[in-house]
Amino acid sequence: MAQFKNLKDLLKKFSDEQACRDFLVQHRWNGKPVCPYCGSDKSYKIENGKRFKCANKECHKKYSVTVGTVAEDSNISLSIWFGAIYLISAHKKGISSIQLGKDLGIGQKTAWFVLHRIREALREKKALLLTHEVQADETFIGGKDINRHERKKKGNVDDKIAVAGAQETGGRVVTKVLPAVTKKNIVEFLENTISKDSKLVTDANPVYYKIGIKHGHVVINHMHHQYKVGSFHTNGMENYWSVLKRGIYGIYHQVSAKHLQRYCDEFAYRFNSRKMKDNDRFELILGRLTGRLDYKTLTAKPTSDAKEAYKEPGE
Repeated sequence: MAQFKNLKDLLKKFSDEQACRDFLVQHRWNGKPVCPYCGSDKSYKIENGKRFKCANKECHKKYSVTVGTVAEDSNISLSIWFGAIYLISAHKKGISSIQLGKDLGIGQKTAWFVLHRIREALREKKALLLTHEVQADETFIGGKDINRHERKKKGNVDDKIAVAGAQETGGRVVTKVLPAVTKKNIVEFLENTISKDSKLVTDANPVYYKIGIKHGHVVINHMHHQYKVGSFHTNGMENYWSVLKRGIYGIYHQVSAKHLQRYCDEFAYRFNSRKMKDNDRFELILGRLTGRLDYKTLTAKPTSDAKEAYKEPGE
């Protein structure tokens, strides 16, 4: 288990590349390399321990500990990857690619790519199913037309991007970028997010009424200055939106519609692991590195029309 108190301790502990590889081998494979191509647990070291060669006669492929992970085929040292993982997970509101580049001595474009590949690791590969009492709400992310330069005004103040969210009261959160806040989209989101026996708590937006019938719907009518019904409220979800928006507007400033879900996944992961110590969260991420995201895929044009990148002054 990695024991460190801050970034300085982490970089000191993992300043040597071999130390990084050994730690990742231990963490990913419990110290015994497993061929990512055939699954064989028999191999031998080559290139002074930098890589392995599968001992399976039908395979015999060479591989490193980063094959099949977000760091595969990266020219960046593992110590830089470790530092980036620590920084994006330890900072409550994240870290920009410009700041990460300065902190770790890499270019801004490289830092941007590294951060997105780490976000791919933070993304939940299997849907989280929320239970018990679940608060649901929606918000809108994006710039206001009045704040744009005259040349960039769209003449439409309602061009923000919709994000739906659900949170177990006092527990985990799930968010999803939606094309629009409609009854159909909300029902689909919540049916895939909350368990059948969960109680649903929302504001008075009618898009929740249909799905609410199945979940003992508790409505908090904010229009009537109602903010609590018995012990039920939506404060948890609303507080989460505050953290998300302050992070996006204050740290990242500009986020495209295409990548907004990745940023939502990043904030949700940090929130859901908020009770962990930084070094425990760091190790947890190392166990989720499987799944490569290449630059071509990351920068490809979206398949559907997406709204332009937006920018909003910090609040």
